Amino acid sequence: MGTARETVYGAYDQAALDRQYSPSSCVADLTVFLDAYATRSARVRATLPVRRGLRYGPAPCERLDFFPARVPDAPLVVFVHGGYWQELSRNDSSFPAEGLVPAGAAFAALDYGLAPAHRLDEIVAQVRRATAWLLDHADRLGVDGRRVHLAGSSAGAHLVLMTLLADGLPDGRDPARATAGAVLLSGVYDLEPVRLTYVNEPLGLDAEAARRLSPLHHLPDRLPPLIVARGGAETEEFARQHDELVAAVTGRAARVTDLVVGHRNHFDLPFDLADPRSEVGAALFAQMGLASGGLAG
Repeated sequence: MGTARETVYGAYDQAALDRQYSPSSCVADLTVFLDAYATRSARVRATLPVRRGLRYGPAPCERLDFFPARVPDAPLVVFVHGGYWQELSRNDSSFPAEGLVPAGAAFAALDYGLAPAHRLDEIVAQVRRATAWLLDHADRLGVDGRRVHLAGSSAGAHLVLMTLLADGLPDGRDPARATAGAVLLSGVYDLEPVRLTYVNEPLGLDAEAARRLSPLHHLPDRLPPLIVARGGAETEEFARQHDELVAAVTGRAARVTDLVVGHRNHFDLPFDLADPRSEVGAALFAQMGLASGGLAG
């Protein structure tokens, strides 16, 4: 007789849970997407004006790349990359500027410290600090400080939502009033199951830290407009995290746009941010109050 497999979380044994939190299990070749991030980002930096490596905090990693808008008082999209808090950088995150800047927005791509060199508490604090810095410097950057929109993919979506919590801005400002909206792509919002997988090896979260750093458990009564999206080709756990967040923020956010983009996966969904012909892009352009007519084809 075979031995029954021990469940670790829900109905999943260890191997199944690890697979649920491995988005690459849904694609044939992860490197295709990572290479596209880097290649498209380098092309954008070579063709659009950019202020590279602006310092937003004291640590060497606390830098951002800023792409100015072509018009004054423009909205700003702040992109927080994914990579399970341990991979990627601003160098892989410029690609949305290719469509957003010609359409009339400014764009910022953040760097933050990566695990295991940085604990997740530190990473959260850095993204919060970057958001506050951009809000404080909006006038000098030529953007409208009332039209700052945060966008994050995967771990970046977690970091964006942590920034929108009641204590999310380091100077005590209410994030629901200070930010104009957010886009959350394929995020993880409850870290307890993540803690029980291979992903936790560089993070070192215990049960208390996982709950403290799970924005799903600490949502404020008020949130700015949210676009919550995932690809159709995602694991059951990423779909569940998406659904639970949508249910939890409905009634708290000024508006919730719930999108499941059937032909997209975890890794190519961020490409839609700058394409107003896509579901995600159309929702973001509407959130920013931008028409798509200025978009270069």
